[in-house]
Amino acid sequence: MSMGGAFRAVIVFLIFILLHYTLRPLLGWRAPMDFLLLGLLMAAVRVRPGNAALIGFALGLVSDSLAPEALGAGALAMTAVGFSASYLKAVFFADNIVLNAFFFFLGKWMFDVIYFLVAQSVHGAELVQQIFLWSPLSAAVTAAVGVLLLFIMRPLLEPSTA
Repeated sequence: MSMGGAFRAVIVFLIFILLHYTLRPLLGWRAPMDFLLLGLLMAAVRVRPGNAALIGFALGLVSDSLAPEALGAGALAMTAVGFSASYLKAVFFADNIVLNAFFFFLGKWMFDVIYFLVAQSVHGAELVQQIFLWSPLSAAVTAAVGVLLLFIMRPLLEPSTA
């Protein structure tokens, strides 16, 4: 990746973080989109698995600092998702919108499953409802927003031909 490509990737990553802490709280949905996870997935496909795990760990710690009752659950989940996404980038990260949507959906759902199992904040039927109803809905919204943002940010994400 060229220096310009790396700079554009960092700009896109920072935009996702900014959207997570500005737009997401304003919406207040029960199944919210996760811009942090989208940023992690976009970064993970551009770096090696170890670096993606470090980025995921740092993002997880930042998000966990706002929810101290489940400290570490987000860091563990983001680390696993970042490593997995980087490891599987050759399979999924193509210029195919359906594959990108599936990649975003699977990443968000994997994050939620790990997070809720490790955090132990919900139990029993509520845990099943969270994992099989609300998490897939949140993953679908995240995937839809991710694909929309891919279209909008396409000029920043494509390598320059200069």
